[in-house]
Amino acid sequence: MGDSMSEGAYRAVPITNRVFWVGAIDWGLRDFHGYLTSRGSTYNAYLITGEEPVLIDTVKAPFREEMMARIASVLDPSDIRCIVSNHAEMDHTGSLPEVIAEVRPDRVVASKAGVKALRDHFHWDQEVQTVADGERLELGGTSLRFFEARMLHWPDSMFTFFESEGVLFTNDAFGMHLASAERFVDEIDPCTTRYEAAKYYANILLPFSPLVRKLLGRVPAWKLDLQMIAPDHGPVWRRDPGQILELYDKWAAQPYGRKAVVVYDTMWESTARMATAVGEGLAATGLHVVLMPLRSVHRSDVATEVLEAGALVLGSPTMNGEVLPPLADVTTYLRGLKPQRLVAAAFGSYGWSGEAVAKLAAVLEEMKLEAVANGVRVRYVPDAEALQACRDLGTEVGRRLGDRLAASANGGN
Repeated sequence: MGDSMSEGAYRAVPITNRVFWVGAIDWGLRDFHGYLTSRGSTYNAYLITGEEPVLIDTVKAPFREEMMARIASVLDPSDIRCIVSNHAEMDHTGSLPEVIAEVRPDRVVASKAGVKALRDHFHWDQEVQTVADGERLELGGTSLRFFEARMLHWPDSMFTFFESEGVLFTNDAFGMHLASAERFVDEIDPCTTRYEAAKYYANILLPFSPLVRKLLGRVPAWKLDLQMIAPDHGPVWRRDPGQILELYDKWAAQPYGRKAVVVYDTMWESTARMATAVGEGLAATGLHVVLMPLRSVHRSDVATEVLEAGALVLGSPTMNGEVLPPLADVTTYLRGLKPQRLVAAAFGSYGWSGEAVAKLAAVLEEMKLEAVANGVRVRYVPDAEALQACRDLGTEVGRRLGDRLAASANGGN
């Protein structure tokens, strides 16, 4: 069955008795819209077998042949009667027009917003059936239910639930960028999967945290016999899929964490020395401290550390009346991700004008973070007195965060 390609390199991977992973592994991906994907990624597509086979999502255009070969290792692709598009982003639909032309399914379905997004992407006359929130579709013994997940993370986002085997296909929600030969989370080192799941949330879903909480609040009413969560990136959650729901609930709430993140760049090491002193003051208050010099740290790793932090301190020297470009980059990135409930401060060295600290403080105010007033500015090289001021700044940030943690533990906000 199938062609020589399917009989050789590419095979489908069983997820359940009737669900097969037929996606593709992108081992070389290192950038995803400015997010450092240091472990690559997968583009997951799933085949449901039965009287009327169903394909859940497709893959990025260059990986179409790999997906089709995996499908052909299970059945003739022309047997597929329905294609579900949970999300119109091109890493999941780039190959969709060609797959439709080859498979010629009876129907293609998407959310109402998905139908419009597909039309705007492909400018086609392909008929796509709209499925409503909560709608059930019966396909020759295969029962699918659909749930809108708007802005998780596009307006068209939708979940599909395969009732008989308890598999929830969640497009980009609950995923991670992780290229792996293993298809299940429990087959991979748990430190790796937790970090990559957190990194994915921090860089993709954090701005939509209120909507994440709203969606999670709806899940009990769906009354799902949930056995697995199958996202469109990374491995499948089985053996307690509820663990990722719990993590999303935690991350979406953005509680104060006992961690302070110090992000800085430096020209002649003066600001670096200041950052070290700030970190010493933070650590003295009992916080876990992470110093992140932007010469060697990527913006998406900063976002990941900030996800479970309670404090953010930014440092930059002044160059041409501005912050250094790496600070401008990371603050623009963080501003878009909208982290909340952080105690914050700014510091930096300067030669003659010294605008950088005030500009960083303005960014923190724009982000609506609780900024400690009067950040530390030092002309040229910090002396012992200046370094003590930096340590004191760290101590003050740590004290304020400690007060917030205590209030939170006592039922405060």
